[in-house]
Amino acid sequence: MTKQSATPTAVLPAPARRAESAPAAGPGTAPPGAPGTAPGGSPGTAAPLGAPWPASAHAAPGGDLLVGGVGLAEAADRFGTPLYLLDEEEVRARARAYRQALPQADVLYAAKAFLCGAMADWVAEEGLGLDVCSSGELLLATSAGFPAQRIVLHGNAKTPEELRLARRLRVGRIVIDGPGEIARLAALVAADTPQRVLVRVVPGIAAGHHEAVRTGVGGQKFGFPIAGGDAADAIARVLAQPGLDLVGLHCHLGSQITEVEPYLAAVDTVVAFLAEVRDRHGVELPELDLGGGHGIRYLPGDDAFDLAGFAALVPRRLAARCAGAGLAVPRLVVEPGRAVAGPAGVALYRVLSVKHGADGRVFAAVDGGMSDNPRPALYGAPYTVRLVGRHSDAPPARTDVVGRHCEAGDVLVRGAGLPADLRAGDLLAVPAAGAYQFSMASGYNLVGRPAVAAVRDGRARLLIRRETVEDFRAREVGR
Repeated sequence: MTKQSATPTAVLPAPARRAESAPAAGPGTAPPGAPGTAPGGSPGTAAPLGAPWPASAHAAPGGDLLVGGVGLAEAADRFGTPLYLLDEEEVRARARAYRQALPQADVLYAAKAFLCGAMADWVAEEGLGLDVCSSGELLLATSAGFPAQRIVLHGNAKTPEELRLARRLRVGRIVIDGPGEIARLAALVAADTPQRVLVRVVPGIAAGHHEAVRTGVGGQKFGFPIAGGDAADAIARVLAQPGLDLVGLHCHLGSQITEVEPYLAAVDTVVAFLAEVRDRHGVELPELDLGGGHGIRYLPGDDAFDLAGFAALVPRRLAARCAGAGLAVPRLVVEPGRAVAGPAGVALYRVLSVKHGADGRVFAAVDGGMSDNPRPALYGAPYTVRLVGRHSDAPPARTDVVGRHCEAGDVLVRGAGLPADLRAGDLLAVPAAGAYQFSMASGYNLVGRPAVAAVRDGRARLLIRRETVEDFRAREVGR
């Protein structure tokens, strides 16, 4: 006798919506993925910079830059550098854009992009759920007051302690990512208090900006491949466990994806698999989580994820494929992280030295580097950079902005067109810094992670203090 899944319901009930509203098009004057305002402005003007800067970024007199109404030079003087600034209204507007574009879907913020108590508050107040992948993220979110029933826990190697914590806190969903998790989780639950779970499947679709983040194909650590039968075996094993309530499938293709087509292809493959599950087990699964990976602009000419296109095409394709297979349409779930947090962040660095090589190359060494942003070293990720705090009429010089760490690969921005009179003490700003920078920061060379501050309506407040040598020393317990 096969086990029937629960009646389809929303994964994460949204709280009462905020009274404030934003244009349906999305954050600022354009949704994620729409062309930004053309860069412009001269000393004494307040011209918007456009993408990849936050929508609120404006040039200010004297060469400064305003974000959220706060001067970047003022913020650097107040909080020190390196410093990460988050434009709160940009985060909120992008969260609202997803809710408005996909009103029939559940939207979860992917906490791995960046998480702190304030970020948890913002996305909760804007009606988003939360996707976490560790006990640290789970505990931080719930200790900040985020409702556990609106949280989904996933990850390819959950510890027994993490699974016990998730059960104790009563998280809404747990994504089963490997065969060992089925028995491990089943041992923690009883049939009268089942745990709702999703099974992560691999559809065999390559998408993402770098091979290290393409998770929709076989031959890597995530999920159960549909091809070859691993996913079918996992489904059968989960359905055989009375304490596990299988409510859907999870599918994540990769990161920094800008096209809609890979998601359409994933829908085709996964719906066909849903039909196989129905035919084999007599169960129609009510939820389909297509993950996230939605890309943003890091350079002015970059493409970005087409949210409007996704919202128009993916639900339509899902409905059509389900109709063709005789299936009820499952509840769609999406997990944007970078697309919510990334464009809201700006990283500030102080130039420590400028070195002019015999070959004409210029190296500007700053007080941060790969310990607060490992993405250029890991993926060759490109960024743009701007001098702020003073105006320069000097011609641009091709400059590598390098970090302070003992690695030749510690380069934040290659070939930047910075003023030829750049000097020690100058302030540099790097946009699109809100995701996968601070969250991936390390303690390399015991430099310490930067502070994080939020800006909104002309005010700045510290969210996360700077990590110090005393923090490292406090962790030592013996000699």
